Amino acid sequence: MRSMWKGAVTFGLIYVPVKMYAATEKKDVKFNYLHEKCHTPVRYVRYCPYCEAEVQMEEIVKGYEYEKGKFITMDDKELAELAGEKERNIEILDFVDVSRIDPVYFDRSYYLAPGEGGGKVYALLKQAMKESGRAAVAHVAIRSRKSLCVIRPAGRALVMETMFYADEVRSPEKIEEIGADTKVHGNEIKMALSLIENLTVDFNAAKYTSAYREKLHEAIRAKIAGEAVVEKPAARDTEKVVDLMSALKASIDMAREQRGQETGARKTGKAGTGKRKAAAK
Repeated sequence: MRSMWKGAVTFGLIYVPVKMYAATEKKDVKFNYLHEKCHTPVRYVRYCPYCEAEVQMEEIVKGYEYEKGKFITMDDKELAELAGEKERNIEILDFVDVSRIDPVYFDRSYYLAPGEGGGKVYALLKQAMKESGRAAVAHVAIRSRKSLCVIRPAGRALVMETMFYADEVRSPEKIEEIGADTKVHGNEIKMALSLIENLTVDFNAAKYTSAYREKLHEAIRAKIAGEAVVEKPAARDTEKVVDLMSALKASIDMAREQRGQETGARKTGKAGTGKRKAAAK
């Protein structure tokens, strides 16, 4: 994996050289826009209506519209200086309990690895945060933009997540439907808690996959091979449940049945493994 940024984490007089790597990547299937008539990819043109001419990328500048039709321009050098990008420092501001940060503030995730000569101090920072149960809130300048971020230990690495500022997060109080006062019966709460308990497992990210993406790849392969795409028949509608309590009870029964099947499958798998080992001996 290739690092995308090099700098240092600083707090007090401590200086931790680090390299930054993207922690995530989009797996979305990408489509090109084609001209329906000839299937030629459509070309997007940067066009100036005043000059009536196509504009090359090197001729384009960034402009801020402060009044209708009036702009001031800023180049990349000016923006980088304002963001402090030249410093290449991730400046720690505070240490906090990361569980107190609402995930709505998180934007993008990156791995931080120790830079040259920074292995020991990197390990020290990671271990100290791990034992204290704290994460670091910091400022970082990436691509001419200064962002708020949080750094936390995760396994063998430090993870940095850029964050939205408070004024960038919309308040749910502005959504009228959320403020509606709806009364819930005590028995309904008990049933809902029971359903949650029956569906509770240890989180394993690998368990959750994109069924849509798998179906899309399958359809693409079929089209490439010149085969007809066969649609899976829709499941039959289950019996309509007449009220909320019945729906909760039916859901709990389904959850218990599913949990029993999964437990049985795991036991069968272990037993099968034992038999194979015995046979190998």
